[in-house]
Amino acid sequence: MQNKLYVSACPSGNRFPFITFAPTMEPVQVHIVNKSPHPLPAYQTSGASGMDIRAWLQEPVTLQPMERSLIPTGIFIALPYGYEAQIRPRSGLAIKRGLTLVNTPGTIDCDYRGEVMVPMINLSTEAQLINDGERIAQMIVAKYEIVAWQQMQELESTERGEGGFGHSGVH
Repeated sequence: MQNKLYVSACPSGNRFPFITFAPTMEPVQVHIVNKSPHPLPAYQTSGASGMDIRAWLQEPVTLQPMERSLIPTGIFIALPYGYEAQIRPRSGLAIKRGLTLVNTPGTIDCDYRGEVMVPMINLSTEAQLINDGERIAQMIVAKYEIVAWQQMQELESTERGEGGFGHSGVH
């Protein structure tokens, strides 16, 4: 990643330029087949880490409270070796409608070639309608590392130790 210098007019009208350093990233090339009529997964803002993906449905799907369903997208991808795609909930759907994902984040391995499917669940108390073309989840493509385990008799100690959930307190 490199930093590029951007100079623009100062928002306050000051005569001095407003200078920022913005990181630039080289995009990862990913092969994709889109059998749906919908746009490819896309970032909604310049700083977004996740790309919205859309439902590809022959007819709307109604999810009753606590019901789950596998929603097709029509998207097939071939990730480069050393990368994974993570499928995550969209925060707006979760908070406004109670729609989230059963397995989150869902992992798509680099050797998977099937359709990207989204396992949705309705956690609200009302039926929720999912329409064709609706943005239903986010996809994040990330590098991962291969692990070589080094088996030990015990681990080095740390300040945290075995403190798990809630170990640092409530406030």
